[in-house]
Amino acid sequence: MLDPAGALFWPAGRLLVVADLHFEKGSAAAVRGALLPPWDTRATLDKLTTLLRRYAPQRVVALGDSFHDAGAAARLQPQDHARLTAMAQATPFTWVLGNHDPAPPAGLPGEAMVEFRAGPLVFRHEAVNGPASGEISGHYHPKALVPVRGTAVSRPCFVSDGRRLILPALGAYTGGLDVRDPAIARLFPRGGRIFLLGRDRLFSFPYGAFRADRDRMT
Repeated sequence: MLDPAGALFWPAGRLLVVADLHFEKGSAAAVRGALLPPWDTRATLDKLTTLLRRYAPQRVVALGDSFHDAGAAARLQPQDHARLTAMAQATPFTWVLGNHDPAPPAGLPGEAMVEFRAGPLVFRHEAVNGPASGEISGHYHPKALVPVRGTAVSRPCFVSDGRRLILPALGAYTGGLDVRDPAIARLFPRGGRIFLLGRDRLFSFPYGAFRADRDRMT
């Protein structure tokens, strides 16, 4: 089940899956002199709270880049740290390691691993090259540009071909990579479908149409 918030819920396994939370990206930018409102972690936790209430999962799998950098967990505001700790104590968290967070988050509950397997599914941060079966991943923050009423709207999206699925980023300050980019397109040589995030629903489009558009532009 794909949720318009950008998460996946697997009823058979009672798993809630989210990708690329990028906690404390705002504070990382502030260290470099970019003054952004420091509320991204709180906004992302609000999304996660809503999803936990909606699905009441038995486990949360976070597909890597949950923390923007190695020091992000230590930069959590006390109330945000307490809130995330309470979530992970109430529902077991599996922290899949990503390129931004290759080590487990210090001082927070949950288990960390390179990939997580459950039944026929494998959950990892970045999709592997070549054929896949039952692969769920994040990393690319996919988005699509769709024409709407004489203009165009860019929105995060899921990408799937029935064998692999890439989730959009759930983090509040995350950007996105266009689905026409070769880094994503190479993973879906036979096409598939795009599921664009709407306010309360998903909008499905054939991925082939986006690939053809990319080919016309190059």
